[in-house]
Amino acid sequence: MNSFMFVVQRSRGMPLFVFIFLFLFSSISPSCGYDPLDPQANITITWDLMLDNGGTYDVRVSIYNFQLFRHVERPGWKLSWTWRGDEAIWDMWGAEATQQGNCSRFRGQVLPHSCEKRPEIVDLIPGAAYNKQFANCCKGGVLTSMTQDPTMYFATFRMNVNKPSSDNNAIYFMPLNFNLGLPGYTCGDAFEVPPTRFREDGSRRRTQALETWNVTCIYSQFRASPTPKCCVSLSAFYNSTIVPCPQCSCACQGLAGAKCVKPGETPPLLELPHANEEEPQPLVACSRHMCPTQVHWHVKQSYKEYWRVKITITNLNFVKNYSMWNLVALHPNLRNVTQVFSFNYQPLNSYANINDTGMFWGIQYYNDMLLQSGPSGNVQTEMLLHKDSGIFTFREGWTFPRRISFNGDECVLPPPDQYPTLPNVAHSATAMPSILFSLFFIVLVF
Repeated sequence: MNSFMFVVQRSRGMPLFVFIFLFLFSSISPSCGYDPLDPQANITITWDLMLDNGGTYDVRVSIYNFQLFRHVERPGWKLSWTWRGDEAIWDMWGAEATQQGNCSRFRGQVLPHSCEKRPEIVDLIPGAAYNKQFANCCKGGVLTSMTQDPTMYFATFRMNVNKPSSDNNAIYFMPLNFNLGLPGYTCGDAFEVPPTRFREDGSRRRTQALETWNVTCIYSQFRASPTPKCCVSLSAFYNSTIVPCPQCSCACQGLAGAKCVKPGETPPLLELPHANEEEPQPLVACSRHMCPTQVHWHVKQSYKEYWRVKITITNLNFVKNYSMWNLVALHPNLRNVTQVFSFNYQPLNSYANINDTGMFWGIQYYNDMLLQSGPSGNVQTEMLLHKDSGIFTFREGWTFPRRISFNGDECVLPPPDQYPTLPNVAHSATAMPSILFSLFFIVLVF
């Protein structure tokens, strides 16, 4: 409606191309987080009204990470919302509010768990008290992607809420302004859906919520960080040139906010953030690209029917370990992957039969943790790909990826005209006949 009114009210003196640009710009949401490698990606919050106790009601809240490769690592999610009235949380299981708030209106009785108008809820840590646990809780706010571990991609907690004093019949109104407390995520408004059904007694019995609402949250890399977080360098056995990450891929030395550790300097000790602490700003090793993470793609060897690639991921951040890391690559020959060494691998068929995207991640208890910058701050793998005679070639940079993302954030690739190329032997081949003719002429003369 707003875009239509904008068209109707266009100024007569405005140039047509300016008008078209402004119209298109006004029609696009700045928080759009569409990812072509995972077009259905989102985190969904499900709010189930389970029980009406008269003066209070019970709610079950679930957080589902419906993303193929993007996950939530420590310090984890911090869910918040705004109550419509003066609701208060009497008790919680599976999570806790970070602040109790002002509960002075409940004098003379047991105080509620939280009286905040906008409570901030965090997951319990592993090993929490048994009487405070709930199904699928106690992961410290960590949510895996659906590809890496389908058993840990969601979290659930339950709470008992006091009805607002102004209108006891208003309990069915959902709270407003949901937020996951994660950089880059934007949540929409709640909308009612069919009541959730639950399995009980070994799936022999079905129960269901009284009412259910969903809230959808999407991720935008631009909103998460104004600058990229990783870059890609390239090399090949048939060319002595190593193409480095583009200069100033993530930041430039000397600019505000670009902190780095020079060679010989002692970096600070790494301290992992707690559940309610913010992630520290990157502190990287000084480089021409200033990226916290670097991915190197090396075309290592060529066989008769196969070719071999080596991938190395280097952590250049001194204040962060990457747990449950993953790498997503887009390459036309990934449909012919024969073997991957020391990494887990799974194709991502986001578009039916188009199999040109794959996801790599570490093996549990072996290399699933990418340590901070240092001698052990890297992981690497090699893979064999079958040569497809219809499309395979070493020319024009075909063996290098079209796109790479690390932990869900797209990496900066070198420009295509800098890719390692095959040696140019044309001049030597054309020069050979002239050399032979010269030698023959000299012999003939003498």
